[in-house]
Amino acid sequence: MFEVSLDLALMLIAAAFTAGFVDSIAGGGGLITLPALLLAGATPLQALSTNKVQGVFGAATAALSYAASGHVNLRRQARAAAMAFGAGVAGAVLVSVIPTEGLRWALPVLLVAVALFFALKKGLDDTDRQQRLSPAMFTAFFVPLIGFYDGLVGPGAGSFYMIGFVMLAGYGVLKATAHTKLLNFASNLGGLLAFAVAGAPWWIIGLAMGAAQIAGARIGSRVAMRVGARVIRPLLVVTSSLLAGRLIWQLI
Repeated sequence: MFEVSLDLALMLIAAAFTAGFVDSIAGGGGLITLPALLLAGATPLQALSTNKVQGVFGAATAALSYAASGHVNLRRQARAAAMAFGAGVAGAVLVSVIPTEGLRWALPVLLVAVALFFALKKGLDDTDRQQRLSPAMFTAFFVPLIGFYDGLVGPGAGSFYMIGFVMLAGYGVLKATAHTKLLNFASNLGGLLAFAVAGAPWWIIGLAMGAAQIAGARIGSRVAMRVGARVIRPLLVVTSSLLAGRLIWQLI
């Protein structure tokens, strides 16, 4: 039934549940699922595309959970989500055309900077702060940039959306987390559609992992809404640091 043996399928499903929990709070779920897919024997293209299959379920579940609790208005995010979707498609389509080697070297540095920002910046809580970019400018310029990156490369996109909402839009940590999820879903979905045309995903195991992502994301978003910045900040620091370490390990 699955594209892999039963024991590997169970391992991937467990990894997806954990990733859904972590990703719904701080992003970085791909840190768990991508290595698991590669360990299960997927090629890099199969791993990236199958990761998109299961990831869209977790991101959608987290977005709906935050919306149902009043932390985000999904209708007001429709334009930004459309921009993220289109940019995600463009990034995935151009993945074989644009050289990404330099970006892969810069990514660990950026992720360490994200971790240090959330670890050391004083006053980061669930309170909104000064807005540095208007909503229209944020949607027109920042959202497509991260959406394009998500389709092109992927790791850390949730963290980059998050820091944009905090530093540029002036959102508190919980509000930023809630608003990140729909955009992450949209750019993930855009990337998935481009990969699906190439016939790369493991659909059956991807959908099974997606079901586990839903369960993990539901629990994780509830924890985040209950505790707020006290759990989001440290988890974001840990996931960004681990993702940076993994990328450095791949490069050396």
